[in-house]
Amino acid sequence: MSTFDYTVLDRAIEEFGNAESSLISILQSAQEHYRYLPREVFPYLAEKLNISEAKIYGVATFYENFSLEQKGKYVIKVCDGTACHVRHSVPILEALRKELGLSEQKKTTDDLMFTVETVACLGACSSAPAITLNNEIYPTMTPEMAVALVKSLKENG
Repeated sequence: MSTFDYTVLDRAIEEFGNAESSLISILQSAQEHYRYLPREVFPYLAEKLNISEAKIYGVATFYENFSLEQKGKYVIKVCDGTACHVRHSVPILEALRKELGLSEQKKTTDDLMFTVETVACLGACSSAPAITLNNEIYPTMTPEMAVALVKSLKENG
């Protein structure tokens, strides 16, 4: 017997409809709530929307915005686009990973507080290097500033 809460999915289906064309909006609602797409989402939506699990999984893995892995409370995205890269975004990424005990393979802390990812572009080229914290842009970052931000979040929970 599952203890998974499907009410979020039911509300999204009610809001967007149970047509295949509503799938992306429903997945976005699920991810906003859970911070990723749990495995329980796929068979449930397949049944409710009359779409194969494979098709839903295909959509979820096609779009980079969707994640099948659980993310932390704080998601930090480090831009590695050309402008940020040439203005030294890599040392920022390395400092964050060192501070949080993360690596290229391990993106989320064990306590599910932090996730660190790289992105190709944040669209903040004029203020490079930039990062986002839960989608809020932090411009002209340095490794020291990024570590200080993480430390303040750790202190304040």
